[in-house]
Amino acid sequence: MDHLLLLLMLLSVSGKLRMKCPLNFDHQDGEKPWSYYRPGDFSISIVISASEIAPATLPFNIAPSSQTQFLPYDKKRILHMIFNIEVVNKNQQLLHNHTFGYNIRDNYMSNLGTSDALLDMLSTGEANVPNYGCGRKDNLLALLDGAVEDISIQMSTLGGPYKVSQTSDRIASEALADKNHFPFFHPMFPKQGIQYPAIVQLLLHFAWTLIGLFAPDTEKGEHFMRTFMPMLIRNRICVVISQQFSAIGHPAPLRDALSKWKQVNVFVHFIEFALLFDRILSFHSTLEGLPGPIEGKVWIMTMFGLYPIKKHRLLKYIHSIWSFPPQWKNSWEKDDAYKYRFFVEREFQAEYFHCSVLKHTFSVKDRRRCTQKASLETQEKKNRMQIGNSGYTYSVIKILAHALNAASKPQRRRKKGEERLGAPRLEPWKFHPFLKKKELYNLSLLKVYLDQNGDLAADLNVISKVILPEEDAVDKLLANFERQRVIINHDDLSQLKLLNKSLPQSKCVEKCHPGFVKKAREGEPFCCYDCIPCPEGTISTQEDTQKCTKCPDDQYPTKNQVQCITKRITFLSFEEHLGIILIFFALLLFLTTGFVLIIFLKYLETPIVKANNRDLSYILLVSLLLCFLSSFLFIGHPRKATCLLRQTVFSIVFSVAVSSVLAKTITVVLAFLASKPGNKVRRWLGKSLANSIILSCSAVQVLICAMWLGVSPPFPDSDLHSQPGEIVLQCNEGSVTMFYVVLGYMGFLAVICFTVAFLPRNLPGSFNEAKLITFSMLVFCSVWVSFLPTYLSTKGKSMVAVQVFSILASSAGLLGCIFFPKCYIIILRPDLNTKEHLVIKAGK
Repeated sequence: MDHLLLLLMLLSVSGKLRMKCPLNFDHQDGEKPWSYYRPGDFSISIVISASEIAPATLPFNIAPSSQTQFLPYDKKRILHMIFNIEVVNKNQQLLHNHTFGYNIRDNYMSNLGTSDALLDMLSTGEANVPNYGCGRKDNLLALLDGAVEDISIQMSTLGGPYKVSQTSDRIASEALADKNHFPFFHPMFPKQGIQYPAIVQLLLHFAWTLIGLFAPDTEKGEHFMRTFMPMLIRNRICVVISQQFSAIGHPAPLRDALSKWKQVNVFVHFIEFALLFDRILSFHSTLEGLPGPIEGKVWIMTMFGLYPIKKHRLLKYIHSIWSFPPQWKNSWEKDDAYKYRFFVEREFQAEYFHCSVLKHTFSVKDRRRCTQKASLETQEKKNRMQIGNSGYTYSVIKILAHALNAASKPQRRRKKGEERLGAPRLEPWKFHPFLKKKELYNLSLLKVYLDQNGDLAADLNVISKVILPEEDAVDKLLANFERQRVIINHDDLSQLKLLNKSLPQSKCVEKCHPGFVKKAREGEPFCCYDCIPCPEGTISTQEDTQKCTKCPDDQYPTKNQVQCITKRITFLSFEEHLGIILIFFALLLFLTTGFVLIIFLKYLETPIVKANNRDLSYILLVSLLLCFLSSFLFIGHPRKATCLLRQTVFSIVFSVAVSSVLAKTITVVLAFLASKPGNKVRRWLGKSLANSIILSCSAVQVLICAMWLGVSPPFPDSDLHSQPGEIVLQCNEGSVTMFYVVLGYMGFLAVICFTVAFLPRNLPGSFNEAKLITFSMLVFCSVWVSFLPTYLSTKGKSMVAVQVFSILASSAGLLGCIFFPKCYIIILRPDLNTKEHLVIKAGK
């Protein structure tokens, strides 16, 4: 292959190359490809996009460079480059006795133009033959990508084999981050995507949860969709309109999407500024054809630049256009390089450049090379054009200068007596390591820094160009994005209201207020939901809550379920109304029982007291006294002692009382049976039988209570859930089974007593207690039968009150039914309380 190339070169030089279709070398256009050149100690090769090639049909019998028509180019872009290089060259603190030269070439916004420019830059001789050194020799230091299109990958592919360091003054492609494939590319500007977190934070701050997402159907657009979409999903932002545009895209899908989701007022666009108005035109045409009112739409662009936008009818439906220009350091305005205003004439070539048409020996093309012969002036003259301070390019050139100083220091050391003939040659691969130093980023005029992944990031401004009717757009600094955090500018945000341009809403539904929770709608995006109240016992303190929070056990929610408050500790106390009422009746009945006992003791020798076993009456009255007193164990703060005693004391005392009634009933039955002639029951009558009944029946209850206390005794406890807003202090029964066994045994005694008393209720006698006992047991059983369902259906301190009431009611039933009739006779009818009356009644 090398021999073939050499043969072709020799044949071209000798003119013996024969072709069937000879090329026509006559130039068809007045303009030719150009390059701006200035020699220096070290050269920077720059590829920019200043012009473009007019579209035309290319015949095969004419050389491409001869038949191509080059449109007029933008000299201002070229002057930006030259201006910044001269600024650095004049700063002795940046370059010590060295100068930067340049070779600026245009790529005409095409891959072919880029390859041609790079081929010329990598060829150090006059001809475009890489690795062939002849004639002009340049110390090529670095390649600089200043083109509009993303040509960095193409430049790295061609320049990488020559180990030439490459950089760019604009956003670089994501692919160049792969150091294995592109080791010589050094980004001086943050990569695309550093503004994505800022966009997400802005959407969340303004509660824009329903958005549209648009990008071109290019590789960049695909990468944007793959990168940005997951960020939105992770932050619960719904993308209900997602489209990629092409140059010949059909408007129907966009029209259908916008008509379905009219409430979407925020669109995020990945787009270059050159195509902005083409995108606006398609949106304007689509929105104009939709029925109903259309609110102003917010366009959030991924662009870094800040561009002027004039009034236009196509902006009718746009509220504002947002972009993210980088922040500049405050110190860059004080840089000595920018203390003068630089002006150059509009027609600058004749005065500042010497242009000539150069034809390469080994090439069929020629170009116009303009070599700078005079420095750009700084005096203001008539008909001159001011050059804006291109801080992006200046930052790159300044960093290259610092890296050059660091790289050339070892080469400045010379042996004694050695003379220096010009600047020493610095090979590109020797310069490359000095650009890898991360501290060079501090020299940038931008507020750049290295993020947690070691990638270059920058602080950004959030500029909103607010569209006003019949006026040019107004710039508002709505926020700053510093160190990955958005800081809202509330002053400029409040000014939007003064302009009657408040930010629109962009969500499916209004937010759920605190106390409510979101419920997703079936078949719709997760941003569309209904608001339902939080379940009982839970709260929500923030808007749009996904899940309600349960209050701690010692707290309960407020009525509107927005916060938890501490529960009130409560129990059946002596101070509250219910406790006072129960205490009052307990004392009243206790005193009444004591009064009855006193009466019986005073009239103990009367027939009515002696009848039916006087000792059993005393035992019953004393047990009733204790029953009324036992109710005090259920009232007040539950403690360990009271919890252990209340149920056991109550059950044992009641068992004694019911056993006494049972003994009285059996005594009545046996007394009437013994009165019949020849009946042998008489020998059973006496105190021993009554005492045996009381002791045996009570002993069983004592045994049951002892087992209860031994197996699972009651203990103080807190009921946190039965009463809303209250913590009820109570006694936990320990073993619920034993509690019901105790009650069951007491009921068993009452049923036996009622049955035994019911049979002899009609026996004759003035002081027959069978009727009274029957009625008292009926009251007693009725109270405790109704106690069970009432006790089980109540909670908290009401359960305690029910049991206290049952104790008082059943005890009062025994006292009233058995003893009140006797007291009536003793006090009010003493004539009936005589032995004669008893004999007369018995005789009848």
